[in-house]
Amino acid sequence: MGAAEVEAFLTHLAVDQRVSAATQNQGLHALLFLYRQVLGVDLSWLENITRASKPKRLPVVLSRMEVRAVLAELDGVPWLVASLLYGGGLRLTEALRLRVNDLHLDCGEIVVRGGKGAKDRVTVLPAVLVSPFRAHLAKLNARFGRERRRGAPGASLPLTLSHKYPARAQQWGWQYLFPADSLCTDPYSGGAVRHHVHERVIQRAVKTAVHKAGIAQPASCHTFRHCFATHLLQSGCDIRTVQELLGHADVRTTMIYTHVTGKGAMGVMSPLDRSGDGT
Repeated sequence: MGAAEVEAFLTHLAVDQRVSAATQNQGLHALLFLYRQVLGVDLSWLENITRASKPKRLPVVLSRMEVRAVLAELDGVPWLVASLLYGGGLRLTEALRLRVNDLHLDCGEIVVRGGKGAKDRVTVLPAVLVSPFRAHLAKLNARFGRERRRGAPGASLPLTLSHKYPARAQQWGWQYLFPADSLCTDPYSGGAVRHHVHERVIQRAVKTAVHKAGIAQPASCHTFRHCFATHLLQSGCDIRTVQELLGHADVRTTMIYTHVTGKGAMGVMSPLDRSGDGT
């Protein structure tokens, strides 16, 4: 098939099959890979494709009481991680990639390194988490000492750091804040390293907690980040401050939370609620 047939197929996916924009885009890149890497044919830019529409969804946001109900069903590391997602507006991967030296307990700050867009930022560490994190760090430090004495492998490091500063894998400040219980194989060196806890461990715990709390909305780990932004705006926090804490490059991305901050849709009182007050 040439470019015309490929265009017709991708248009068929959007028009006849009504697939999502993500599915159509996946098909496009799979075909480009096939032609360029396998067949050695460089397809011209496919300009005549009818693109699948990407729906604009409002974020799922829980009330403060609902968030507390979900957190009450968690304990241990899942509770700490979920509390960070809600209390600091972190993404799940950002929270799990935190290292000991990214947590500034005395300043009440968390340094998020290499977030979305490879950007670093500073966000808030809730004061109520300082004491639990001190206890968590004490346990981690005790295990860290035992592992160093028996010569266990250190934490996994980014490729550039592992080459330039390999000793950092054995240093306390570079250990993961939420390390995995078992070792894994480093994809770069092939040796054994300790990585952070897997995302699915937290995702499954949160899913179970949402079910136990009786939450009907399709809440997930990322919902805590939506709640962080929405509840800050509801409390009167400046939208530019929320943008910085979330790490959004454009304030228009943050503005989506203004659609879910009011009591009721757009904060408008329904005429049915006014029907009995004589206005």
